[in-house]
Amino acid sequence: MYTIYSILLTVGFILMSPVFLIRRKKYATGFRQRLGQLPEFKQDMRSVIWLHCVSVGEVNAARSLVDGIHREFPNFRLIISTTTRTGNELASAIFSDSAECVFYFPFDWRFSVRRALKNFKPGIVLLMETEIWFNFIREASRSGAFVAIVNGRLSERSARGYTRIRNFIKRVFRRVDLALMQSEDDAERIAGLGMRQSKIKVTGNLKFDQRQSETDLTRELRERFFVSENSPLIVAASTHAPEERLILEAFRDVYNSQADHLPRLLIAPRHPERFGEVAALIEKTGFSFVRRSAAPEPADDLADVILLDSIGELRAIYPLAEIVFVGGSLIPHGGQSVLEPASAGRAIVTGHYTANFKAVVAEFAWGDALIQLPKLKEREVPAAVAAIFRDLLVKPELRRLLGENSRAVMEQNRGATDRTLQQLRTFLQVREIK
Repeated sequence: MYTIYSILLTVGFILMSPVFLIRRKKYATGFRQRLGQLPEFKQDMRSVIWLHCVSVGEVNAARSLVDGIHREFPNFRLIISTTTRTGNELASAIFSDSAECVFYFPFDWRFSVRRALKNFKPGIVLLMETEIWFNFIREASRSGAFVAIVNGRLSERSARGYTRIRNFIKRVFRRVDLALMQSEDDAERIAGLGMRQSKIKVTGNLKFDQRQSETDLTRELRERFFVSENSPLIVAASTHAPEERLILEAFRDVYNSQADHLPRLLIAPRHPERFGEVAALIEKTGFSFVRRSAAPEPADDLADVILLDSIGELRAIYPLAEIVFVGGSLIPHGGQSVLEPASAGRAIVTGHYTANFKAVVAEFAWGDALIQLPKLKEREVPAAVAAIFRDLLVKPELRRLLGENSRAVMEQNRGATDRTLQQLRTFLQVREIK
C-alpha cells in the first residue's frame, strides 16, 4: 500500500507541476529542502526534537509548547519544519532564538524523507494537529525516533475521508507512539480509525494558552492608521472568497447608516496569493483604502478600508479592533480559529460554517462569548452581517461583555501546554542525551 501511495503522490505531483510553475512564489520556495537537500546539521551529544507546524496557525499554536520545552528541557536541540512559505517566514521570525534550524518539510517520498531524517537524526518527532504523512511517519519510526501527534485535531470530514483507507491508516498509526488530542471528539475519531486507545490522551488545545497584549507592532499600526474609538475598527480576519465581497457590502450598509463615528474596515485574507485580487475588489467599491505593504502616507489615517497584505501581523491587529469577524465561516469551508481574537478580548462574530472548530465554537457559544450567524443564503448574508455590526457599534457595553466572556472562556480552558509536556516528559527524559 505504501508503494501505491508513493506512485499516486508522484502522479499527483506531475499533474500539478504546471500550477507549481505558474505560482512559483508559493510552491517553488524551498524546493530543494522539500527534496531533502538541507543545510548541514552538525551532530553533538544532545538529542534533537523535530517539531512540524504546517502553516501560520500551527506556528502560533506552538509558541507556548516551544517555550515549555526550552524551559524544562534546555539540553535538547529544537528544529522546526513548515509546509507553507508563510509558516516558514513566521517560524523563522518568532523562533529565531529557540530553533537551531527552520526549514521546509520534505515531500512525502521515501528518498526525500530519509535524506531529511539522516541529516537531523531526531530522537523526538512532534507533528502538530494531526499531520498524517504516511512515508514520513514510517521512516521516522524506523529510524528509532519517538513519534507523537500534539495538539491533535481531526474533523468529521477528514475522519470520513480516512475511513476509506482504514486498514492502511491503522498500519500507519502503529508507528505513532502517542496522540495528544484537543478534545474527546477528536480522540474518538482517531480511535475509530485504528489508533490504540492506550496511546490516546486528551490534553486540550494549545491555542487556549495564548496570551495577547499590545506589542510595538500594535502601537506602530495604531499610529500609522490612527485607530481610535472615534473611528471604530472592524477586522475581517482570515477571509476566503467570496467573503470579502460580502463583508464589503455589509460594511457599506453600516457606513452609510452611521451619522458619526464612522467605522473603518480592515480585511486580512487567509491566503497571500489573493492579496492582489482582494485589493482590486476593494478598489471597485469606491472606498478610500490603503495596503499595509505600501509605504506610509499621510492619508493612511483617513482610509476607510485597510488591506492587511502582510504575513504574521494579524495577532498585532486584534487589540486595535472593536469587532472581529472570523472568516472561512460564511462558506462551507469550516471556519478559522476564534482563539486569537478571543485572547485579545474582542467582540467576535462568525458565520454558520465552523465545523473545523466545532468544539471550540460550541464552548464560546455556551459562554455567550461570540455571535454566530444562522445558515443563510448568500444573498442574505450582507444584510445579516450589517445588522450585527450596527448593533455592536451602538452598544459598547455589549462589545465589552462579549470581550470579557471570550477572555473568560480562554482562562477556563488554559493548561494544554502543561498537560502536553506532562505526557511527553517521560519520553523526553529518556532521549535527552544520546
